[in-house]
Amino acid sequence: MIFMYIFDKQSIIFHVIRICTCVHEAGENKIPAYKQIHETESSRKERNSNLELYRIIVMLLIVAHHYVVNSGLMSVMKEEPLHIQSIFLYLFGMWGKTGINCFVMIAGYFMCKSHISLRKFMKLLFEIYFYNLIITGTFLLTGYCSPSFSTVFYALVPIQSFGVNFVACFVVFYLLIPFLNLLIQTMNSKLHLRLILLCLLVYSVIGTIPKITLGVNYISWFVVLYFIASYIRLYRFPIKISNRNWGWLTLLSILISMASVVFMAWLSTVFVNKNIPVFWFVADSNHIMALVTALCSFMFFKDLNIGYSKVINLIGASTFGVLLIHANSDIMRQWLWQDILNNVGQYGTNTMVLHAIYSVLMVYAVCTVIDYLRMKHFGEMVYEAD
Repeated sequence: MIFMYIFDKQSIIFHVIRICTCVHEAGENKIPAYKQIHETESSRKERNSNLELYRIIVMLLIVAHHYVVNSGLMSVMKEEPLHIQSIFLYLFGMWGKTGINCFVMIAGYFMCKSHISLRKFMKLLFEIYFYNLIITGTFLLTGYCSPSFSTVFYALVPIQSFGVNFVACFVVFYLLIPFLNLLIQTMNSKLHLRLILLCLLVYSVIGTIPKITLGVNYISWFVVLYFIASYIRLYRFPIKISNRNWGWLTLLSILISMASVVFMAWLSTVFVNKNIPVFWFVADSNHIMALVTALCSFMFFKDLNIGYSKVINLIGASTFGVLLIHANSDIMRQWLWQDILNNVGQYGTNTMVLHAIYSVLMVYAVCTVIDYLRMKHFGEMVYEAD
């Protein structure tokens, strides 16, 4: 009922969304130059595969992050933070927040030169509802979870938290894009850059300092990432650096991030009662190394010349679906990482490393196939609102 109401032409929600997604058209009448930066349909169809490959790698890192943090392994690793398997798992699962930065920067890079139509938004909303209803319904019908108000409510209203829930925040952020595009078109390159530097000083530099509570949520941080990605698209990076050097900077940032995790793990054994956060420098998307690694890797893959690959683009098209499936709810996390894969039970065994790598690859592959089938059979079941 809620799903049908949202898609009803007479609903208030429909008209609010329509207003948001029509901002581009109004803005174009006031700012004719804005038309000059829109991509054509043909250019989108022939999109090179470099950023699609990047998207796939990023989502694999996010799945690996969930393998560690959503399975109960963190509590086990905390008991022996310097154990070889704990170190491996820390390094294996440390890239989740960095991956979110990469994912949003890819979106910002493309969307700053693209229309946000009502049909595009409805496709996004349909995908979210599709997996919520199917997955929750399956768990209820099979008896894995008992019917409750919270379970049914989450299936019908998946957008519950605007703090750190990625999907909810991304939906709101998506609706803000037309307004953000109008804003960046009113700024010149110098003003745009000053805004970015101010945001980074507040959100990343100050936000990484211990004992300072910034209270960042994903929506506001996504806006900062959008400013960064749109600046790169419109004006290029302010310092000229070759793609090869971006590759070296990416490697260096990865090594520094890994070293910070190992150092914090060691520090947690020195100050046992201080509850030292091992992932501190990459613990949240705005923390300095999560941002630096994301930015360097994005700049490297942006200009990586691998041409067009139909296979890569096909797999890349399902990355958001992979996220919606494997991280759908707490019930899904428990079923997948604890009951099916039994990650905690693998700790201390000789096959733990292989289990971690195999599980992440298989989860990604299965979710990709599921999303491919959804797009093939249900991809056009979206309200034609344009």
